[in-house]
Amino acid sequence: MLSLRLGLALTALLSALQLSSAAKPHMVCYYDSLGFERRGLAQFTLTDMELALQFCTHVIYGYAGINPDTFELNSLNPRLDFERRHYAQITVLKEKYPYVKFLLSVGGDRDLEQEDKYIKLLESGLQGQKRFIDSARDVVRRFNFDGVDLAFQLPRNKPRKVHSDVGMAWKSFKKFFTGDFVVDTEAETHKEQLTGLVSNLNTALKANDLLLSLTVLPNVNSTWYFDVPAIGRSVDFVNLATFDFVTPTRNPEEADYSSPLYEVPDQSRLPHYNVNFQMEHWLLQRMPASKLNIGIASYGRAWKLTTDSGTTGQPVVAETNGPAPAGSQSKTDGLLNWAEICQLLPNPSNVNAKGNAAPLRRVSDSTKRLGSYAYRAANEDGEYGMWVSYDDPDTAASKAQYVRAKNLGGVALFDLTQDDFRGQCTGDRFPMLRAIKYRLL
Repeated sequence: MLSLRLGLALTALLSALQLSSAAKPHMVCYYDSLGFERRGLAQFTLTDMELALQFCTHVIYGYAGINPDTFELNSLNPRLDFERRHYAQITVLKEKYPYVKFLLSVGGDRDLEQEDKYIKLLESGLQGQKRFIDSARDVVRRFNFDGVDLAFQLPRNKPRKVHSDVGMAWKSFKKFFTGDFVVDTEAETHKEQLTGLVSNLNTALKANDLLLSLTVLPNVNSTWYFDVPAIGRSVDFVNLATFDFVTPTRNPEEADYSSPLYEVPDQSRLPHYNVNFQMEHWLLQRMPASKLNIGIASYGRAWKLTTDSGTTGQPVVAETNGPAPAGSQSKTDGLLNWAEICQLLPNPSNVNAKGNAAPLRRVSDSTKRLGSYAYRAANEDGEYGMWVSYDDPDTAASKAQYVRAKNLGGVALFDLTQDDFRGQCTGDRFPMLRAIKYRLL
């Protein structure tokens, strides 16, 4: 009798621990391995990774790709991943941080060769899909990853004007995502094929005690490609990349909030360009809230202002001229990492700076609904103008609070190498990651 009681007590204790573990919010940390090969202040080292791991529940290594001929998973940087053994350098950290799960992501914004190959994989039938599944399982097992993340390069919605009176008259739910622009006439077929692929991949991975997650890239139409109830049964969690709704590449002539939490009022903007709309769509399609992670970018999007852009900075800003020049660390036109943005905001070191080094005027978001922006009007010669939309540690923490209030699965930070991991701005290392994690606790 005593042994029975002890057994029942132990079972109850284990169940409670499992529930407690299940309720723990995800802190998914994306790691773009290109950061390891950057130079100077932008180089992300294994020491930096170790500091971040105390805050992460999952690390997603980016990025692998697929071979366009065989559809097998392959490395996009064999010199780094294999010759320099970077896969192994990352996953060996599991020994020191056993509570962190490490997944390998396929696709993202790195696998750009023959972008239609992901659609061709779906169309390849069971034989082609099996080659992908077997190769993905074998690679993650060989290098001791804990699973696979699918960040497939599916066709994205065509760019549209940020705001339009036509948008107010839309009747069809699907048009909230696409308007009248059709990017894939075979979307329904591809949805069925993707559902089957995800289900079969999950079966193969679970047989080896491995995880499967899905990353929904910005501007990919969820209504076209994802059978949400079926996907929800097959994946451990979904990371919604709820940012980059507008970018200086997609929207070169007008700048706006790139990742607002809620719809921006008082203007006829496209109503789906916000975090809440995207999240509500997945919940309405019966995705379990506990499996949904909201994505936050640790970088901002920067437009070049002209003399016709005005001087107020109030979005939507018209007559912009595409991406602003690349930063010295990020080296990508129209993109600034958090350290670069923070150092451009007013501070004692730039109070008298001129030209491209002159401080931006910061406009914070007291409502915590839209995000922050900063700008510098162009001079009379049309030079030095810049407008940046970004999340800072405060707005990132607000989004984490939103996640807790909605009982969602957690937050996915895109990515560690774009956070101020050296503490260049305020001395605090990983300020974005820390702000999110502390609000999730």
